[in-house]
Amino acid sequence: MDWAAVRLTFQLAASTTLILLVVGLPLAWWLATTRRRGRFLIESIVALPLVLPPTVLGFYLLAAFGPRSPLGLSYQNVTGSTLPFSFPGILLGSVLYNLPFAVRPFTAAFAGLNRRLLEASWCLGESRWGTFRRVALPLAWPGILAGMVLTFAHSVGEFGVVLMIGGNIPNVTRTLSISIYDDVQALDYAAAGQSAILLVAFAFIVLTITHVIGRRGFPV
Repeated sequence: MDWAAVRLTFQLAASTTLILLVVGLPLAWWLATTRRRGRFLIESIVALPLVLPPTVLGFYLLAAFGPRSPLGLSYQNVTGSTLPFSFPGILLGSVLYNLPFAVRPFTAAFAGLNRRLLEASWCLGESRWGTFRRVALPLAWPGILAGMVLTFAHSVGEFGVVLMIGGNIPNVTRTLSISIYDDVQALDYAAAGQSAILLVAFAFIVLTITHVIGRRGFPV
């Protein structure tokens, strides 16, 4: 068992989930409450990673943040390091790839709230931010929790995006899925089997949790 890869994998998953919780909640709230015509365009952009091959997303991130690109050069001038083949690089790819797995359950949870409760809060003089914080979040927490669980689980199993933008650097970008691939390539099926059974057990636990949350009435 490559315990360094296990540690890095769960560190990546936790960081991705935390970032998408902060970024995804306001976006999901806007998608669930807005009546603007451009809503469908934002929804399409959010859902794009669901149908886009991970290697394609990784390739464009590699091109956009490479040392020869304007964004990559700016990042290098500010931080003194390159974004590709680093932990921040795979974290960026993970956040973008897992965006729909967080935002879609969040949006479904907010959309399923009783609109009258929100309107009553507004009529009582509560601001939109106060309504979001004191009314919407407490009522939608099962759907929010489901989105966090799905995001974390999907981040654990990432392969294509991480490999494209991060490569295979031990203790830096080598996650558990890449470790399994390396073990198979080296014909070390025993090590690959140990890592794989860990992911299978983890996936079963996640499915059980999401099923329990789904029975609370929020789609996941």
